[in-house]
Amino acid sequence: MTADNAPHGSIQVSPRAIATIAYQAAVQSYGVVGLAAKNFLDGVSNFIVKDPTHGIEVSYDEGAINIDIYIVVEYGTNIKTIAASVAQTVRYSVEKALGLPIQHVNVHVQGLRVSAD
Repeated sequence: MTADNAPHGSIQVSPRAIATIAYQAAVQSYGVVGLAAKNFLDGVSNFIVKDPTHGIEVSYDEGAINIDIYIVVEYGTNIKTIAASVAQTVRYSVEKALGLPIQHVNVHVQGLRVSAD
């Protein structure tokens, strides 16, 4: 958990709360059709129990927040531009909500999806 000391106590934010903010920012980005599992086991566990933070991993490294996002993008769009846009949107949303700096936002494109017309 990330902690911030205030005059009247401390504030702790769980990785799950940060992942939820990042999830909402990622799925609202242009070209993103969904989030994907990091690996097969994560995919099976999400199939059984729906997790609102599926496809997001949050870690702390000596006070710095690192976020890994696994996305599926729309076929025919510029993947590099979408990945950069998702990284910026997630960084902005989390920093705005928490008031804490984000060290890294890593976007992993796990697949492409063709939408039906």
